[in-house]
Amino acid sequence: MAAKRDDTYRLRPTEKTCDVMLRPHYRVDYARVIHAPAFRRLQNKTQLFPGGESDFFRNRLTHSLEVAQIAKSIAIMLKGKHLDTDIEPDVCEIAGLLHDIGHPPFGHNGEAALDECMREKSGGFEGNAQTLRIITRLEKKEPPLSRAGKDDKDSRVGLNLTARVIASVLKYDTEIPLQRNSTDSVVKGYYQSEADVIKKIKSKLLGLPNSRIAGALKGTAFKTIECGIMDLADDIAYSTYDIEDAFKAGFLNPYEIMSANERVMENISAKLLRSGIRLTAKECRELIIGFFAEVWKSSVADIKAAKKSSSDVDIVKALLEAYKLSKVVASDGYFRTAFTSNMIQFFIDGLEFIPNKSFPILSQIRFKDDVGKIVEILKHTTYETQIESARLKVAENRGKDIVMGIFNKLNTDSGHRLLPEDFQDFFEQQTTLERKSRVVCDFVAGMTDRYAMEFYGRLHSESPRSIFVPL
Repeated sequence: MAAKRDDTYRLRPTEKTCDVMLRPHYRVDYARVIHAPAFRRLQNKTQLFPGGESDFFRNRLTHSLEVAQIAKSIAIMLKGKHLDTDIEPDVCEIAGLLHDIGHPPFGHNGEAALDECMREKSGGFEGNAQTLRIITRLEKKEPPLSRAGKDDKDSRVGLNLTARVIASVLKYDTEIPLQRNSTDSVVKGYYQSEADVIKKIKSKLLGLPNSRIAGALKGTAFKTIECGIMDLADDIAYSTYDIEDAFKAGFLNPYEIMSANERVMENISAKLLRSGIRLTAKECRELIIGFFAEVWKSSVADIKAAKKSSSDVDIVKALLEAYKLSKVVASDGYFRTAFTSNMIQFFIDGLEFIPNKSFPILSQIRFKDDVGKIVEILKHTTYETQIESARLKVAENRGKDIVMGIFNKLNTDSGHRLLPEDFQDFFEQQTTLERKSRVVCDFVAGMTDRYAMEFYGRLHSESPRSIFVPL
């Protein structure tokens, strides 16, 4: 059905690269990503706990490395099981490295703050859309062909990655509208400023002119198999390693998850329902008990047996008997590592592959029914017990004030004079207020947590950094 496609197409095809026999296209892309400043900055962006708390806890960089490893492992496993499948393990790895590169400082709270600032100006802000913007526009691998002037042409190509790698981070095939209501929540997709790039990528990967793509897809969203693998690898890492960090911090242990109070379980049940998963609070608890019985390989047959019982008394008794061992699992590094390793393997074993014969690159991967439910429950457990906790809420609230304070200061008539010189230059090239605001947003979104606090201090503190420290 599809004509010959071009997976290794680059936005600037005339760029010279080395011999592909010695250094294949995707290894070139891999090198460009790990050497990119935006990738390095992930080392000081929040994952679950603020980075200054401890060197043990994950940040966005170490999380991305773990997602990349899991994604590549899944790809290799699928290629072993389905020999004729069209999956590029290197692309899955790169997608894992890139998937969070668009996150602003202070996690999802920073994202919400920038979206609030940009919602009525230029369509808002969204982390996945910013990832695409960084790799196709903002990174400075090579200079633009021309200055963005009155023709509004943006000739920047970012890292100038291959089409297949760019597509591997296109999680949401939706163009974010320029005009949104002030009460709208974050809209996931890509910015209008990158719409032309997305059209080119789709055409090259499907081997079709843009006029035929919608009809060929028949209403199905464009999402490559590598993007799907990365997406599930992210879910696996998030639902496992954020919980491991909470174990290490002493905030949680397996027992406390299984015996979480009814309000937490009801909140999880309500959030699952919004994503189409119907489970009562009791069913959520029973699924988690059964899951921990599977991955907890040492002396918890009592929990597994209790799962089969309809008696809440039996379940509570089993949990009480497991309490002591649960504390050991959370506090002992050997037990904790084995526990999370078993969790990862359980999730990977619970994947299934759905081929797309018309467009193999759009084949899908998904969790089997109960496995997917467990992943979602654990993700919401982290959110309810950690992210929504007062301890983290205080830090998040501070982060939101910092992000909005910086943006509002820079986005005034003369505020752009506070930007670094390269951002000032590009700001002055823009011909509309919307695009000028986007330049300010790009600068703030690229900050690390530490740099955002330092920059905010320069603007407001009585004892700011020296003027000789570069912006």
